[in-house]
Amino acid sequence: MSEILREARSYETEVGRKIKAHERPDFHLTPRVGWMNDPNGFIFYKGEYHLFYQYYPYKCMWGPMHWGHAVSSDLLHWSYLPAALAPDEVYDHAGCFSGSAIALPDGRLMLMYTGVRKEETADGEAADIQTQCLAFGDGTEFVKYEGNPVLNASVLPEGGSRKDFRDPKIWQEKDGTYCCVIGNRSSDGSGQILLFTSADGIVWKMKSILASNRNRYGKMWECPDFFELDGKWVLLTSPQDMLIDGNNYHSGNGTLCLTGIYDKENGRFAEEKNQPIDSGLDFYATQTTLAPDGRRIMIGWMQNWDSVSLRMPDAKWFGQMSLPRELSLKDGVLIQKPVCEIDACRTNEVIYENERISGRKSFPELNGRKADIELTVNFKDGEGAGTGEAQKDESDREYACRRFEFRFAEDSCYYSSISYTTEDSMLRIDRTFSGSRRDVIHHRKCRTPLQNGILKLRIILDLYSVEVFVNDGSQTVSAVLYTDPSANQISFSADGEAVIDVRKYNLTADE
Repeated sequence: MSEILREARSYETEVGRKIKAHERPDFHLTPRVGWMNDPNGFIFYKGEYHLFYQYYPYKCMWGPMHWGHAVSSDLLHWSYLPAALAPDEVYDHAGCFSGSAIALPDGRLMLMYTGVRKEETADGEAADIQTQCLAFGDGTEFVKYEGNPVLNASVLPEGGSRKDFRDPKIWQEKDGTYCCVIGNRSSDGSGQILLFTSADGIVWKMKSILASNRNRYGKMWECPDFFELDGKWVLLTSPQDMLIDGNNYHSGNGTLCLTGIYDKENGRFAEEKNQPIDSGLDFYATQTTLAPDGRRIMIGWMQNWDSVSLRMPDAKWFGQMSLPRELSLKDGVLIQKPVCEIDACRTNEVIYENERISGRKSFPELNGRKADIELTVNFKDGEGAGTGEAQKDESDREYACRRFEFRFAEDSCYYSSISYTTEDSMLRIDRTFSGSRRDVIHHRKCRTPLQNGILKLRIILDLYSVEVFVNDGSQTVSAVLYTDPSANQISFSADGEAVIDVRKYNLTADE
């Protein structure tokens, strides 16, 4: 073990024990200490889910990247293991960037990651040069491969950047062949996804350019993931510097889901549909794994690079992961739902049905910052709710409610909200009045057609975050919150009259 890794482990153990459980969310993984960004190496291995993460233990800000490490039996309750990787070799001294993991036939766990080193260019400037590296271990201790790096600039296609060549996601085909996709910047300045293959996971060769951005969705494509789902192939990636496209892709550094057809023989992906993975304020750098029962589970970094200045005063940690989400496709739309394991954490059911909301209203038993809330909002005027009216275009419908708002993390001074307006069919999330000490973007919107005048929301609060699953998971909206936990009230309001059904549960961390 290198001295750099030994020091990181000693520091995280000493400082990590000073962070009390109540200072963290219950179900969203945070760094043991310091800084966290992208999820890495998400895998089920030897009876547990392992999740590694980009990590700088010494400060609550980005620094030379290590790999933090945690394990869970249920995707919700995480236990920390010692830091897995540190930037301690010539080829990765500037950082061990994102990557993935796979179990080998001999039982070892192999990590594939991007090593970064500084190199002086011809004009005297320092450049980050990125290569792909391996480490092998037993799930706790890892040894870097003596032949690192296993992929460098020599394998790149013409015009491919050696400064933007990162984030390998590895998988194994049924015939035993190993494959991985890696993000790269092409000669046109935008992203491309490269496909590599290997017989043993160690010696790799480039097969193809799997997909090309061609300056359509932002610039560099980071953190690619590629898999089959419900009869289609799905490419997930996180583009940098995205431009708004109608009501989508507002976040600059955003998320993109492409679905389509995969020509395995030629290594080409033909996209058919594009959509944002999440339309909220904070979601980036997704990674998926297969659960033992066949579910495709996705997790993401619940943060946005443009708002990392927003944080709690005197923070002892920064960054958190989203709830793991089960993925499926329905009519070409990516469906996301919280992992079913969270149902076992529900307690103290409270139900209100057919409640009429006009003006602002609250209910005595609806409050909390750790809650799972199912909310159905009926905007209709009470006429034509039958089968015939369901065929009518939503834009022609008359509504009794013009605007509906759900407030949470609320007290006499602060609140955040989710609202919907029928005039433009827009769902909005807003944390402007959450007690932020930074002038950053605090609101986001997405077009959300009603379903026969009905809006369905599943809202999960976990102390410092909110995740909203819209209309059975056809859209998601996520945001971090730093409002003091004592602000735990919930209220509703309507411009006009809405009829709501609410089913609310407390979420308890007891296993």
